[in-house]
Amino acid sequence: MIVVVPVTLLGQAPSAIVHTQGGVWVNGYEARDSSAIFAGDLIETKAGFSANLTLDGSTVLLQPETVGKFQGDLLVLDHGGVSVGTSKGFKVKVNCLTVVPVQTEWTQYEVADINGTVEVAARKNDVNVNREMGVRKSEPATAPEQSNNGVVHEGEQKNYNESSVCGAPAPPTTPTSSLNPKWIGVGAAGAGGLLCLLLCRSGGKTPLSPTDP
Repeated sequence: MIVVVPVTLLGQAPSAIVHTQGGVWVNGYEARDSSAIFAGDLIETKAGFSANLTLDGSTVLLQPETVGKFQGDLLVLDHGGVSVGTSKGFKVKVNCLTVVPVQTEWTQYEVADINGTVEVAARKNDVNVNREMGVRKSEPATAPEQSNNGVVHEGEQKNYNESSVCGAPAPPTTPTSSLNPKWIGVGAAGAGGLLCLLLCRSGGKTPLSPTDP
């Protein structure tokens, strides 16, 4: 007999803890306070609710109406806003742009993706904004090229037009599908979150949930 055991029962250590007072969903399920999350988990906050992630050397505040995919030392932000405090170089990626602390000292910064504009504000110490340029055609598709798109110094804020910097979003693969391919890897467990992203893209920035269609 083959028994399928969830990885959480195999002793896998959580990557972070999410703290919430309600209105926060992880992979399509409402999260309780002090819930463990793992790399690859999809987090979404409803209107009027926020979430705090705590992990080794970093804290991340997800503002209301934010959707992001947690990747261990990186948050892939689909839309909304986050505030980061880190001494371990925690990064935030929006489309082709990745915000990276310049130093390993305590750094505080904010990133928001609102109506196609990426806003980066450095509150304490500087951050780099790196642009992913793709892979050279003559090389295997491994690590994409990175281009430093500039430094946001402490106390500064810079805005980037997402379509101008990263290009127009990829068209849907079928006439009836507008799902961004970057979220396909979430899997069946994140079906609720993926449904939210599908509906949010066509109806605005407000996340939906299985109990709030």
